[in-house]
This record gives sequence, structure tokens and C-alpha cells, in this order.
Amino acid sequence: MSKHSSVYFHIPFCKRLCGYCDFPKTMSLGRKDEVLAAMREELSARAAELEGTVLKTIYFGGGTPTVCSPEELGSLLGVIRALFDTSQVEEITVEANPDDLSDEYLCRLAKEGVNRLSVGVQSFRNEDLKMMNRRHDAEGAVRVVEAARRAGFENISIDLIYGLPDVSVEEWTESVKKAIELGVEHISTYCLTIEENTLFGKRGVKGADEDVVESEYEVMCRLLSEAGYEHYEISNFALPGYRSRHNGAYWKGTPYLGIGPGAHSYDGSNRRSWNPPTVGSYLGGAGAEKESLSQEELFDECVMVRLRTCEGVDLKEVEERFGADRKEHFLRLAERFISEGVLVRREDGRIAFTEHGWLVSDAVIEELFC
Repeated sequence: MSKHSSVYFHIPFCKRLCGYCDFPKTMSLGRKDEVLAAMREELSARAAELEGTVLKTIYFGGGTPTVCSPEELGSLLGVIRALFDTSQVEEITVEANPDDLSDEYLCRLAKEGVNRLSVGVQSFRNEDLKMMNRRHDAEGAVRVVEAARRAGFENISIDLIYGLPDVSVEEWTESVKKAIELGVEHISTYCLTIEENTLFGKRGVKGADEDVVESEYEVMCRLLSEAGYEHYEISNFALPGYRSRHNGAYWKGTPYLGIGPGAHSYDGSNRRSWNPPTVGSYLGGAGAEKESLSQEELFDECVMVRLRTCEGVDLKEVEERFGADRKEHFLRLAERFISEGVLVRREDGRIAFTEHGWLVSDAVIEELFC
């Protein structure tokens, strides 16, 4: 049976830099046409890397893909349709800034075949949006979801950020309730992480205290669960049938082809590559960097990504891929946490985090790699 595969397009352009963002990006829109042409050429040149697979998902990330017109994004989809059998593609997602999404834009985007939107709302409080240097306001975010429904979108995801400075648990609760009220199918929630090279990092911004973050996380999990959302991955909640299929492919280790500046690719076995991160280096022809993963590195990555999901690590899979000794070693390391019964659970031949365990998952995973 053929493997499933995915294509990811990285659109590196933004009209404004958000305070928290650490992804490869540029505000120099003057080279947009050059980059899109280079991406079409790269896709054609590398299509053979997915030979023998069945293309299932396509994802436009960034940056801000919606600085491009629907037709510009459609030109990339046109190359895919010319190169691949797209009859089994289930999901075509575009990350979007609310400020870019007029009724006309959304209708044109749907016409290009996009069937899923991931909207960077981040907060339903104008004070938070201003602090993060976002282009839209809270009212605009609500209007965009309503406009997307009118355009025929039945699969909408929104992003929210918690752990913001000077935001009370009660104020965060109102943002979660507004997301539920809108009835979106999917909600991605991220705890604010401040990296040195971001605007927040350079300005010395500090996130919320740990006790506030924990309270916000617990409120979020409770409210979304009561509203019927499944907490299926550490940062993601979905109504039944609406898990992100593209992101799920990453967590399952299926092959994906990354196109554009800074985009990463994986062959589904042990080889990864990533394009040069800047527009200048990408257009200048700098080659992709590549690496081959050792068995130990593959095991660590398998554990790390599987533990991000509600299904966790399948012990049978670990034994089949990495051997019985590796499985037993992993079990010995996990046993301390399992016996405590608070952070890690074992059931049906799997090791997984409890919901509370996800909150401190980085520290636990580090010990499971010892």
C-alpha cells in the first residue's frame, strides 16, 4: 500500500511583524512575484521526491499566505494538479490574517479549491491584539468567521495565545468562550513563548506567571471539553471529524515536501532537508541543507511527536521499529511517571500524557530521552 504524503508551501511575506513570531518572514513584498515563480520551479524540480506516495494534504503557511491573491496561491495549486494525482487530496489549508479576508477574497479562495482556513485570531481582546502588533481587531475576527461561512467554508480553525502578560484568567476565559460561541470546527492554542530574536524578546517582554498559565490552561481544557471539542494534540482541539489531517501527517511521520524559503521536508524514512531561510538566499540558489537521522535520533523524534498526541506512543510500533531492548528501556524511564499517575498514563499498549501532563511535557520528555 502506498504511503500518504503532503505538500507544504511556506509564504514568507508579512505586512507587519507580530511581537511573538519566530518563523522565517520578511516585510519586503517587492520580491513576491520572484519567490512565487521560484516556488513553482522548485515544486516541478522536486516532484519526484514524492513518487510512489498518495498526496493527501496541502498546506499554505507563513509568514502570511493571504498577502498573496487567491489566484497567486492557485498558481501553486495548478502546478500540483499538473504534477500529481490530486483525486485523493482531502484537505487544502490556507493560514490567514483576518485583515486580508474580504467576502470577495474568501469566495475566490474557495474557487481555487481551498477547503480549510486557519485564521490567526490570537485573541478576542483589542488590548491584546494591539500589544502583539496584530493588524486586525476583535470585531474584525468575528466578521471574518461569519464571512467565511457565507463563502462556503465548513472547516475553520482559529489560533489563540494564552500566557500573555497583564491578562487575567477571567479575560482569557472570555476569549475562549467567544471562540466556542463562533462554532469553529478547530481551535489551536499556544502558550506564549518569547524567543530572543522576536520583537518581544528584543523589548524584554515577559509572559504571564506560571500559576496564571496553569489556570488559563485548565480553564481552556474544561470549557472546550464541555463544548464538545476533543483535545487530540497538545496544542489542538477539534470537534469530531475535524482534526487537522495535515498536521496529523507530521505526527505520524509520513513524507512531506516543503516548498519555499525556510521550508522543511522529510522522506518518511530517515532523511530531512530544509531550504535556506531568507528570501535572498533562496532566490540566490543556495542549496537545501540535509541530514540523515540515526536510529537513536529517529526514536527520540518518534517519542517526542507521538507524545504530543492523545494516542501517545504505541509500544508495539516502538518494538517493531526500534527493537525490544529500546522498548523496555523506554518503559523503565516512563514507569516512574506512570506509577505517580499524574502526568503519564499507560493503557491499551500505549504510553501517553494525561491532560495535566501536557502542561509540563517538555520537562518529562527530556527525562524520557535519558
